[in-house]
Amino acid sequence: LVLRGGADLLRLDEGALRRIRGREIGMVFQDPMSSLNPVQTIGQQIGEVLRIHHGLSARQAQPRVLELIDEVGLPQARARALAYPHQLSGGQQQRAMIAMAIACEPALLIADEPTTALDVTVQRQIIDLLLRLQQSRQMSMLFISHDLSLVGELAHRVVVMRAGEVREQGRVEEIFHHPRDPYTRALLACRPGLDTPAHGGQYRLPTIEHWLSPLAPIPELEAEAEPAPTGASPETPASPETPATLVTPAATAGAGPGQGHALAAAPLLAVQGLAKTYTLAQGWLRRVRIEAVRDVAFTLERGRTLGVVGESGSGKSTLGLMITRLLEPTRGEIRFGGEDVSRVRGGALQAWRRRVQIIFQNPYASLNPRFTVRQILLEPLRIHRVGANAGEREALAVQWLERVGLSAQALGKYPHEFSSGQRQRIAIARALTMQPEVVVCDECVSALDVSVQATVLNLLLDLQASFGLSYVFISHDLAVVKFMADEILVLREGSIVERGPAHTVYAAPQHPYTQQLLAAIPRGLARRPSLRSDPSSALRA
Repeated sequence: LVLRGGADLLRLDEGALRRIRGREIGMVFQDPMSSLNPVQTIGQQIGEVLRIHHGLSARQAQPRVLELIDEVGLPQARARALAYPHQLSGGQQQRAMIAMAIACEPALLIADEPTTALDVTVQRQIIDLLLRLQQSRQMSMLFISHDLSLVGELAHRVVVMRAGEVREQGRVEEIFHHPRDPYTRALLACRPGLDTPAHGGQYRLPTIEHWLSPLAPIPELEAEAEPAPTGASPETPASPETPATLVTPAATAGAGPGQGHALAAAPLLAVQGLAKTYTLAQGWLRRVRIEAVRDVAFTLERGRTLGVVGESGSGKSTLGLMITRLLEPTRGEIRFGGEDVSRVRGGALQAWRRRVQIIFQNPYASLNPRFTVRQILLEPLRIHRVGANAGEREALAVQWLERVGLSAQALGKYPHEFSSGQRQRIAIARALTMQPEVVVCDECVSALDVSVQATVLNLLLDLQASFGLSYVFISHDLAVVKFMADEILVLREGSIVERGPAHTVYAAPQHPYTQQLLAAIPRGLARRPSLRSDPSSALRA
């Protein structure tokens, strides 16, 4: 039974359900790009909800559409209303989806990972907005999330599920302070927090499998343990499910490209004066220039991780795309091992792209839906002539799949047969088959639940220790960046406003914008009293 107002929703016909959907029950989906219509503007799609359920004309709906766009934190409401989904960032697309869901002020809002793609400041705005709507309209909310800090701030009651079964439920304070089920305790331990030690080449996050293993001791954050061996290669894959609290960097001197690089004093990657300017049409005659990235400069040494943080639209992804030459810079230099690669073409560009790979934010869009996993993994191996024959290439594909926690049975399946987290692991495996020297991780764990996220983060650190990989780790999750990064760049409107060692930036942020980002991080029950008394207080602060 699914009862709403005494009626069983499972027994209603399509017409009755249509009157309920959107008007009485709103829904915010996890992936906005798959939910938004690519051939309609944002304003048209929000207005459609008002026209269908309230009988408004397009002209009558327009003022409310602009109000909703402004309410969910999208700047320049009129311009955004005329934009198409592909012209917005992932976070902006999700905000447009939320505007559609709340347009009719539903009695129940089902929010399925509504802030997964959002940076912390916009996430804070959305959470405060949902709380205000809930309080002012007495709206019920079913909040589905893998972010336990958000759950702690929002929920009155919590239901913990695993493999389709309810493992535990109760008041949020009981679940967080006195979890009874081992799986609940594991979830609470797996996510890195601001108090989690930075990896420093040693610390690894506990995983679900570690906690649930009857033979493995439960790791504590402060516990000392024997270093776990590293140096595993694709030929001898180590399961990412294997718990390892402490590891030591492997000796990496004397190896070939992409494998076992010695940590060098000279930077592997040096970016100087990098900039990207777009020219957008507004109407028939007007053209607007937007500087997405302005004169960014940094260096990245071998075996190190550069964290890049900032709000949606700050230029993080644009920077990552320029580094990989998937997007041509307007000006600036990209030097790799001292060689300027910002203008290379043809075969030299193809060779460069093997050495610098990217893991995209959206696994739904980055995997070809018509390809099986086998085709997805084998295609780059064939293009770059890795492996002597088809059998050897397939063996490499299987080994990398196992390395990221999937089995050989996945080879014959298509992307739509996997969850978003599994798709992202496939994308990670594809990037690593090239054995690159630099990997740009563009929000590569934002779609993953905390248990898989811990596994993937540990995997990335193990690979870095084994092969001397360098990462440009782009994320809006500042706790994850703190755990992963050696150095941090803070971007705002395309410019660097702060940089420095990760521990220094987090301990004593100098720029007001960095302070604002850190203040907006969800803190679970710790922030709950102030939010319950005044949902907007955190945002105003």
